Amino acid sequence: MSDMKISRTVACDCVYGILYAVSLIPMPVLYALSSFACFLACRMGGYRRHVVIQNIARSFPDKKYEEVRVIASRFYGCFAAYFAEIVKSISAPAGSIEAKVAFENLEIIDAHVKGGRNVIACLGHCGNWEMLNILPVKLSHGVYAVYRPLKAGIADELMVRLRSRFGATLIPDKSVVRHILSGKTPLSVYLFLADQCPRIREDKYRFVFLNQQAYLFSGMEKLARRTDSAVVYLHITQVAKGSYRVRCMPLCTEAGATREGLITQKYVSLLTENITEQPCGWLWTHRRWKK
Repeated sequence: MSDMKISRTVACDCVYGILYAVSLIPMPVLYALSSFACFLACRMGGYRRHVVIQNIARSFPDKKYEEVRVIASRFYGCFAAYFAEIVKSISAPAGSIEAKVAFENLEIIDAHVKGGRNVIACLGHCGNWEMLNILPVKLSHGVYAVYRPLKAGIADELMVRLRSRFGATLIPDKSVVRHILSGKTPLSVYLFLADQCPRIREDKYRFVFLNQQAYLFSGMEKLARRTDSAVVYLHITQVAKGSYRVRCMPLCTEAGATREGLITQKYVSLLTENITEQPCGWLWTHRRWKK
């Protein structure tokens, strides 16, 4: 192991230790602290407020400015709460998180895996998507979270630790095709956050998303079609502060038999419904339409 990697691991251990200690603070206090930090950064400091207001206004052109401002204000409140919940999950037992996340229709995933297919589970940055780390506890199949490695090594290692705490295996986006096609692992579930702005723009994957032309991440569909996987959408909504409902919705049974672009189009439709149902829950700070 190189000196640089050892130093990075030590630094990650230190940061993780600090976060673990903070996670032991009672939840009401964590909520208060995160809300105060959010107030300083977002309200006083204006953290990406222009981006948030612009994204919401363009996504919902029929809403008046006051309505847009209310959604933005509620979004920052949710954003602060999500951060507190993620920190708490570092030390919280699995049972505690299970009690906060209600899953519906997971038998759809079981049926596909038992029927001999991998499952691509796509979702968006809706609700506290990080709470899906508990999914391996709810399923008897392997769960892989497909992610884009962060440039900052310490942050990347920390993210892997946090997201794999309950048994999920993180796999880089560039390695997932080779991983599945190798046939060396049992049939599994692969999680994709597919609403990010793609590195490569392809006209075949340009759709109208929230009333704006947008390029969509094509890797999820291409993987599904190449491996003839089943595809489901995970619809996440906040039921109450700290409590979420995750509904498994069928999107495609045999991806290999679909025409190109259809899976992504269906994903866009389901994601749009998810966001429209609870606008304050989506991650509006992304420069989603920058291209």
